[in-house]
Amino acid sequence: MKNILIASTLSLLLSSVAIAQTAAVSMDDQSQIPHAPKIATGEEYHQPPLDSEIPDNAYGDMIRKGQAIFVDTKREVPEYVGNGMNCVNCHMDQGKMANAAPLWGAYPMYPAYRSKNNKVNTYAERIQGCFEFSMNGTAPAADSEAMTALITYSYWLAKNAPTGVSLPGRGYPEVKQPEAGYSIERGEVVYKENCAVCHGDDGLGQMVGELYVFPPLWGKDSFNWGAGMHRINTAADFIKANMPLGKGETLTDQQAWDVAAFMNSHERPQDPRIIDGSVEKTRDKYHANDGVNLYGVEVNGKLLGQGI
Repeated sequence: MKNILIASTLSLLLSSVAIAQTAAVSMDDQSQIPHAPKIATGEEYHQPPLDSEIPDNAYGDMIRKGQAIFVDTKREVPEYVGNGMNCVNCHMDQGKMANAAPLWGAYPMYPAYRSKNNKVNTYAERIQGCFEFSMNGTAPAADSEAMTALITYSYWLAKNAPTGVSLPGRGYPEVKQPEAGYSIERGEVVYKENCAVCHGDDGLGQMVGELYVFPPLWGKDSFNWGAGMHRINTAADFIKANMPLGKGETLTDQQAWDVAAFMNSHERPQDPRIIDGSVEKTRDKYHANDGVNLYGVEVNGKLLGQGI
């Protein structure tokens, strides 16, 4: 009887393990966070609280610290930043602007599965990824003061937003690839006419002192090959909605794709996930199915992705 009981218990344990393994496998098939829905006629985007509403206490101090880090990342937490970028470069108006990846749209969507690292990510892990890739830097610890401040600021901006609901204005509105595809050559023309005035003829941004007032779009101080913005489709989405600065939605879909391709046809810092120093291996694992990108592709006789 005792042996039968042990055998039954073992069978149940093995069944539980099998179920857990099955669940883990099925998790791999889950979709990433869906694109935000278009805003309905008469509907308003989520409105984050005003700065004047931040409370005058320890909680408010942490909100303000997070806001300062978000806007002036390089100056506030230089130990985590490896290039010339600030969080606000990709998440405009202090992370508040609809259709510019606002924090109020991101915070309520986590934890979430992301195929980028094939796991369920917490919001802290999502921010850590931004530092590692977009900032080409070092991820702050989940329990660090900088992380606490950024999460607190995000939570504050998401006040009254529903949890787990993809709100209109979250992320960047999707711009489908035009039938004509994209042209790096046409994109160079678009860049010279619309972008160079801020980002420079050489795309390396503009500085005042040691800090950038307009971020570099490629080169050693820009985002690295692992950042989401290296995808032409993601860059086109952002550009169409938000660029040129203050004149979003003025470029055509074709222009947005062309100039995104031109921007991402330049070399930038290496993907920190590089495998055995091989661009080819890294492309096969991380880039081959990651949107439309030029990592590991030869452009104008040069293999992109070797880093700078």
